[in-house]
Amino acid sequence: MRKILITGGAGFIGAHTAKKLIEEKYEIVIIDNLNDYYDPKLKKDRLKIFLGGLKFKFYKADISNYKQLEKIFVKHKFDCICHLAAQAGVRYSLTNPWLYEKTNIAGTLNLLELAKINKIKKFVFASSSSVYGGNNKLPFSETDSVDKPVSFYAATKKSGELLAYAYHSLYGIKACGLRFFTVYGPWGRPDMAYFKFIDLIRKNKPIEIYNHGKMKRDFTYIDDIVSGVVSAIENTFDFEIINLGNNRPEELGRLIFLLEKHFGKIAKKKYLPMQAGDVIATWANINKAKKLLNYNPATPLEEGVKKFIAWYKNYYKI
Repeated sequence: MRKILITGGAGFIGAHTAKKLIEEKYEIVIIDNLNDYYDPKLKKDRLKIFLGGLKFKFYKADISNYKQLEKIFVKHKFDCICHLAAQAGVRYSLTNPWLYEKTNIAGTLNLLELAKINKIKKFVFASSSSVYGGNNKLPFSETDSVDKPVSFYAATKKSGELLAYAYHSLYGIKACGLRFFTVYGPWGRPDMAYFKFIDLIRKNKPIEIYNHGKMKRDFTYIDDIVSGVVSAIENTFDFEIINLGNNRPEELGRLIFLLEKHFGKIAKKKYLPMQAGDVIATWANINKAKKLLNYNPATPLEEGVKKFIAWYKNYYKI
C-alpha cells in the first residue's frame, strides 16, 4: 500500500499526519478546501512551511462537491483514504448546522461512495470524543452507548461512523474510525481553547472560562495522535472504532496555569457558566488502541504546552 489520499491535509491533524507518512515514504495526495472557519493563512503555511520541501500533490477541493472529488479519483489510484476533513467545533455547530451536515455527512458519504466505485478497500477516518455526549461513565469506552449527542457536531461525527459501517457491511470496505480526544500542539487550531487563551493573554484581553474552570479534558499531544493514525493505516481491520486519547484528564485550570507559566504572562480571567453543547469531562479508555494499534501516548501536558508555546512565539514572531 503506497498511495494515500488525506482529506483535510492542510488542517492541524491532517498536516502532521501527511508529514509523518511522507517521511515514511508513502505517496501522499492532499485535498483541502482552505475554508475561512479560521484564518486560511495558517492552513496555507502548514502546506508551505510545515510541509515545505516535502513531496506531495495538493488539490484545493471541497469534499462535499462530488464532481470535484470524482476528477481527482480519475487521476489517482489510491490504496487508502485517510479522511480527516471535517467542519470542526462544537459551538459553531449550534449556529450553522447546515455547514456541518454538508461537510461531515455528505462529504463523508461522497468519499465512501468513491471508495466503493474505485474499489478502495481501506478507509481510516476521524471521529471525535464528542460522540460520547453527556455520558457520565468515565473513562469513555468504545462499547459505551453514543446515542445521545449533546451537540449537532457530535451527531454528525456519529453519523460518519454509521455511514462507514454501512459501506463496510454492504461493500466490504475495511474501515477504522478514530475518536480523537482534545488534540493540541504546534500548528494547532486557533478555535481551540488553548490557542484562543494564548492569543487573548498576548493581547492583554480577558479569557472566558466556562463552568469556572471545573472541566476536565483528556488533552492529547499531536505526535501521539499521529502515531495512532499511522498505525491504523498500516494495520488492517474489518471495522473498528478506536479511542485515541491521553488517558490522563486534566482540569482546564491546570492548562491555563501552564500556558501562563510558559508564555510568561498571567491571564485576565472572566468566569462564566457552562455553555450549551459542552460536557464536564472527557477521558479516553485507550486499552483497545494499545492492543490493536500498539498505541502509547508519551507526552505529558506540561511538555506539550511548552512545545506549543515555543512554536507560537516563533510563528507569530514574539
